[in-house]
Amino acid sequence: MSVSNPTQARLEREAALTRRIQEVLLRFAGGISSTLNLENALTMLAGEANALFGARVTTVWLYERRVRELVLAASSDPATAPGRRIRADSDEAAARGLRLDRPAAADAGAGRQLLAPMRGWRRALGALVIDEGAAPLDDPPLLEAADQLARQLSVAVENVQLLEDVLQQRRLLENTFNALIDLVVVVDTSLKVVQVNEPFVQRVGRDQAGVIGQPVAEFVGADMAAWLAAPDTAEREGIRTRQMTDDRLDGIFAVTVTPLISQDGLPIGRVVVARDVTAQVRLEAEREALGRRLAQSERLASLGQFVAGIAHEMNNPLQGVLGHLELLIRSSDEARPVRPTLRRVFSEADRAAKIVHNLLVFTGSRQAKRVRLRVDRVLSRALASRAAQLTRAGIDVARVEDADVPSVAGDPLLLQQALVNMLANAEHAAAQAPGPRRIETRVSTSADRQTVSLAIADSGAGIPAEALPHIFDPFFTTKEVGQGTGLGLAITYGIIQEHGGIIQAFNRPGGGAEFIIQLPAVAGAAEEESSAEPDVRAVPEGFKPPRRSPRKTKRPK
Repeated sequence: MSVSNPTQARLEREAALTRRIQEVLLRFAGGISSTLNLENALTMLAGEANALFGARVTTVWLYERRVRELVLAASSDPATAPGRRIRADSDEAAARGLRLDRPAAADAGAGRQLLAPMRGWRRALGALVIDEGAAPLDDPPLLEAADQLARQLSVAVENVQLLEDVLQQRRLLENTFNALIDLVVVVDTSLKVVQVNEPFVQRVGRDQAGVIGQPVAEFVGADMAAWLAAPDTAEREGIRTRQMTDDRLDGIFAVTVTPLISQDGLPIGRVVVARDVTAQVRLEAEREALGRRLAQSERLASLGQFVAGIAHEMNNPLQGVLGHLELLIRSSDEARPVRPTLRRVFSEADRAAKIVHNLLVFTGSRQAKRVRLRVDRVLSRALASRAAQLTRAGIDVARVEDADVPSVAGDPLLLQQALVNMLANAEHAAAQAPGPRRIETRVSTSADRQTVSLAIADSGAGIPAEALPHIFDPFFTTKEVGQGTGLGLAITYGIIQEHGGIIQAFNRPGGGAEFIIQLPAVAGAAEEESSAEPDVRAVPEGFKPPRRSPRKTKRPK
């Protein structure tokens, strides 16, 4: 009995020590499970281990492989703050403990220390350093208990670190997922939402809880929903892409559907990525329109060089003919019997001169006279010049004008000619309409008052789709032979372009065509141009009328 009692007592002490170690580890595991805070759990464990071994101070050091350093993670001494770092190859107690295979007691200046390595699966995790207190640390049961504590602590720490790595990778993936500017939604085989990113949630105006588990058809337009639901071989053969406009998502999207395959090779859903290409499509449309305007300008320039030479050569003799005819009509008694014929000749010659003048305007040979003017007043004069034709055709004119429209800088005669050409086209279209004949004009300004717009719309049949891209081309016309030259809108285009503006043509949804002119506004109050229109006929340089006798000068009746 004297031999068995000490053995039994030792075994009981070792069993009690093991139970206490298990209790400490259970509390450590519970602390980690509830908070997932490794630092707090290690601090609690350091205090428990300090009491367990009757030590003075217990510290836990964790190894950072990337920088080959040990960092103080926890201490039973509240005055010792975590965060201290030492080199893994140094002679510090924790560094020496890291390099051990099993716990060992070592001298440490004023006392002794128990060094216990912490090792995980094929890698070092850190070291447990216990400073000797009242109980000797080189007792074999304590060394065995330290080894057991270090091994089980290593398993727990490694699990926590692996869990933190997984959570960190998940957070990284979620952040990357939500950082994408594209709309991403993952659906299952029944097309119910499994996962979405933040841009999709913001676009549909719901939170994630209100999207997950719902049919994707609730958040996209009918066309996209039908395309996603259509049976195909995408799950087996690969990715499919389509560009579509979606009213529910409010934009134009390049949609890509990628099959989601399980480890067994079975389809479990789809990943839908919708890239908003609205701005890109609009930019391409604007670029195409700019290309068309550039091509139009090039055609006008090349034609203008040809026409300018002919017009200049024709203008000088025509002005000479007009001048001599006017003198004959006004001052020659001999011409009195044929004066009606001369007037008809003068009228036809004057019409020819106006055609030449239009050609000079079209080619840009006439220098524009820039003054500050009101677009609504230019429109009034243009309507007045067409009043008789509008009345004869039975066309009503409706005018809408914003209050306080700013002025523009331009040549009043050129702008009036441009508006007359547009009104003539609108008049011709409205006159062909079977229903009410109507022309609507609207003068307005932009919100920033930087642009003045003039719209002229008619109640006609509209512009044929195949003709719309060519209506500003020189000599292009949809009128019958003999009813138009095809220069009116080309001249208008050149005048508006010369004034730094743009002109566009549309077919209105309700029927009829609409032309919109936009001109840059001029700051300040309007300066009225002279209401008297100067003679636009150019007099040939050096032209002198023939001498006549004052006694024979008489005015024609």
